[in-house]
Amino acid sequence: MKFSFMTFSCPELAWDDVLAVARRFGYDGVEPRAQANHAHGVETTASADERALIRRKADHAGIDISCLATSCRYTLADPAELAQMMDDSRALIALARDIGAPCLRVFGGGIPEGMSRDDAVAQVADCLAALAPAAQAADVVLCVETHDSWCDARELARVISRVGHPHVQVNWDIMHPVRAGMSMDEAYEAIGAFARHCHFHDGRQLDKGLELCPVGEGVVDHRRAVEILTRAGFEGHMSGEWINWEPWETHLPREIAAMRALVAEVAEG
Repeated sequence: MKFSFMTFSCPELAWDDVLAVARRFGYDGVEPRAQANHAHGVETTASADERALIRRKADHAGIDISCLATSCRYTLADPAELAQMMDDSRALIALARDIGAPCLRVFGGGIPEGMSRDDAVAQVADCLAALAPAAQAADVVLCVETHDSWCDARELARVISRVGHPHVQVNWDIMHPVRAGMSMDEAYEAIGAFARHCHFHDGRQLDKGLELCPVGEGVVDHRRAVEILTRAGFEGHMSGEWINWEPWETHLPREIAAMRALVAEVAEG
């Protein structure tokens, strides 16, 4: 099991600085977030030379690019918007290929008014199936996140099973199924066979929603997630995702220390 962080922790940092921070705090990788105006420059607008340099710098630093995170979603009701989203997805698959990212994080998307759950399952699955050949050719795995209308891992499993392609898998964000009322074991039972990438973060349940907090102080059972993934022989990345939270100097060292302590506890039995 490896650990990365998404660049929402430090959106103001250039690529060199992101890599330096990962090395400084002992992370195995980083997860650049595209389409969010971050300063790292990992965007579809990057030239071929810029993409090659991004990859070389990560290789030289010994830091994995664990995943390329995107805003792509496939429940759009407007055909023109959906067609543009598919074009954007193909461009992002090519970017992931060029920088050496093995995974591309995408969303199912919120189900709009007037679209049934079954129709949403079919539409998202059809979109992913259409993108799967390009992903396979690029050696990139599309990882659909347990998020938005797909926090219930069983519903996301319906989509992935319907696609039935090895390059369409799951980004298991371990928080969101908990928000949907699922235990860690229930979520993993539903999508564990498809879990290629993971997101971690803890939070406290409030009337207004979930408020981020340090690992171990919230409602997300990170120890159980580590136990489950260790038992399963998970070799991918658990990537910390913290949006509009504390300064990166505060949470990045603390959160990886907490996660590595859990890994050690589980290993000791």
